[in-house]
Amino acid sequence: MYVHDMNPFAIQFSENFGIRWYGLSYMIGFICAYLLIRWLAFRQRAGLNPNVVGDFITYTAIGTLLGGRLGYVFLYAPDLLWKFKGEFPFWGVLAVNEGGMASHGGMVGIVVACLLFARRHGVNFLYLLDLVSVAGPVGVFFGRIANFINGELVGRPAPADFPWGVKFPQDILTWPSVDFSQLRSLGDVADLVHVPRDQWFSMLEKFQNDGDIRNQVYDVLSKIVSEVQNGNGAVKAALAPLLTSRYPSQLFAALGEGVFLFIVLFFLWRKGRKPGFIAASFIILYSLVRIGDEYFRMPDLQIGFQWLGLTRGQWLSVGMFFVGIAMMFLWMRSNSLNIPGWSRGHSIRLGRK
Repeated sequence: MYVHDMNPFAIQFSENFGIRWYGLSYMIGFICAYLLIRWLAFRQRAGLNPNVVGDFITYTAIGTLLGGRLGYVFLYAPDLLWKFKGEFPFWGVLAVNEGGMASHGGMVGIVVACLLFARRHGVNFLYLLDLVSVAGPVGVFFGRIANFINGELVGRPAPADFPWGVKFPQDILTWPSVDFSQLRSLGDVADLVHVPRDQWFSMLEKFQNDGDIRNQVYDVLSKIVSEVQNGNGAVKAALAPLLTSRYPSQLFAALGEGVFLFIVLFFLWRKGRKPGFIAASFIILYSLVRIGDEYFRMPDLQIGFQWLGLTRGQWLSVGMFFVGIAMMFLWMRSNSLNIPGWSRGHSIRLGRK
């Protein structure tokens, strides 16, 4: 089984400061979206001036970041709203490293960004939604790859004979709250990071009643993960037998929510479609793919499984599916002219919708 040992830093300047793959993934995603949307705007000539695509990407980038973070806070961890500490970034909402972003919230942020841009520039709102819908899976692809590099959004336990199972060292960070007794198995591993076994066991005995000791335990766990990421083979070898083999759910999502959706939506837009068709197709297809992906992904620790054994992400996607069906029915009944497909060179200018 592969033991995940990838470093979240692409370039590291100090222990906690550097350029992370997560940030780079967003930058690459926005660059690819800019190039694709500019090409479509030039090819289709449907009302979006290619020269203002950069401004449009800025709108959507802000919408993605704000919507994604606020979506995570309100949908998955509302306790971050009243979590404050004396060091940067001070407020839990701004601590993106705690939980990250929610894709459903990011989509809402993008819709708001498209609406604001459409009103300011007199562009068809639904056409803008179509553009971001066909470009969005490209960004999702890079984002899910970054999730894998970070060892976050890990998969559910995989069968012993599953050939692509991955063991994530980050699992040990959850043990204090989900499987405290498992921490005792880390005696030899702690010794390798200069915490003697006896000292480690003593810390565990005091964990529940001493806040300082509790912080020290988490520091040791973080140190173990960091050592694996920095190539400490001895720590990696000692830790490997203690970890659970999991599905690489992030890579499944990269292929499904990223590659698959992009290919389908890009192919659908070869010929002219009514404004909103691509966006509605994205909503429907994304929700179905996400529901399937979630069967391989662990639910958020603080939420767990919900009604009928589904995750929060699956229930949000069920609602999203019905919204997509309603939007498809509504938008396809409009009298709007078709937007040219990317394979055709003629132009039709659309008014504001």
